[in-house]
Amino acid sequence: MKASGIRYEQQPRYPIYYRSELIGEYIPDLIIEDKVIVDTKTIERIGDQEIGRMLNYLRITQLEVGLILNFKRPRLEWRHVWLRSEHR
Repeated sequence: MKASGIRYEQQPRYPIYYRSELIGEYIPDLIIEDKVIVDTKTIERIGDQEIGRMLNYLRITQLEVGLILNFKRPRLEWRHVWLRSEHR
């Protein structure tokens, strides 16, 4: 990505708050061009749990687009997840 001029940040930290109290942090695999979260996996299949988790990540980061990549299978499995503005 660097050679192609694509800006990315590897494993940035985002604090997670509940009722104004810090309860943890989210560390995504990659943020590309300050627009897309990339979450890499090695699991049997991408399911509702991974999609739900990505939706939460999008809310935490205030981004709208996520990409889940699963490298466990012989052929790459991927899911595009987006959070429309009115659902934030």
